[in-house]
Amino acid sequence: MASQWRVVDLSSFEGEVRSERGAVAIIPECGERVVLPVAELAVVLIGMKAAFTAAALHRLVQADVAVLLCDWRGVPEAGAYMWSAHGRVGARHRAQAELSLPRRKNAWARIVRAKIEGQANALANLGYRGSGELFALADQVRSGDPGNVEAQAARLYWSRAMDKGIGRQPSSGALLGSNACLDYGYTVLRGYAIRAVLAAGLCSALGVFHHGRANMFALADDIIEPFRPCVDEVALSLPSTASPSDPEVKRMLVAAAGQKFTKNGLGVAAVMEDLAQRYGRYVEGDEERLSVPVWEGPTTVCCASGSDG
Repeated sequence: MASQWRVVDLSSFEGEVRSERGAVAIIPECGERVVLPVAELAVVLIGMKAAFTAAALHRLVQADVAVLLCDWRGVPEAGAYMWSAHGRVGARHRAQAELSLPRRKNAWARIVRAKIEGQANALANLGYRGSGELFALADQVRSGDPGNVEAQAARLYWSRAMDKGIGRQPSSGALLGSNACLDYGYTVLRGYAIRAVLAAGLCSALGVFHHGRANMFALADDIIEPFRPCVDEVALSLPSTASPSDPEVKRMLVAAAGQKFTKNGLGVAAVMEDLAQRYGRYVEGDEERLSVPVWEGPTTVCCASGSDG
């Protein structure tokens, strides 16, 4: 089951989706008609400009295909799933809920290590001191991060990356400067993370580390962590007067959140979706260890190293 998660992205599609025998027909306003057998699908993302018949929705749901309705940004905001204990989405949700504490702690350690190594690379790329100290801290991360190395690394990272008189102030409401630009860039990243988690058939409320009754997207807040440095490099390079309300600054921050992340040209969103799928296979026991990508700089990537502790 875990290897058959084919995701069809119609979030920007303009046209009609109809039901056919054992399939759905994708009929664009301009272009050729395509027929997709429902047996080959796992998730379909539907945008605001797609005319989707009720028969097509029934066809997909009956075939255990999750249908996610996306907003204008392409971020899912609702969905339709099979109401069955044997559905693939339900099975993956159960696997998440039943994931053992040691495996959850191991996954979190790998995410934290990747985040810190990415921060170290960002400092080096920006020409700031401290990358060596961050790499040393990354090597200290153990299962579950009992020493809270993530917080130690954050203090060091932001003290070197930002002016001492400002510092990192998340969701400060600032209208300009590094904090405002970081908040905006992270918001774009979070949209990608929500989409990746839901497209992987995962329960967004069941985080690896983040949790809270009011947070429906705790897992997205975990998945996003290794990707923050790619936004940091751009946001921290902007002048102190930069504001996301400026169209050019906004364009740069959106581009930062969607830039190429791998040597073979995969973008941030695609790499994030791959990580979410890996986590899905990890919770189902199909992968022994969670491999987490590390930001090294534009168009380069590696995977977090070190022991599992």
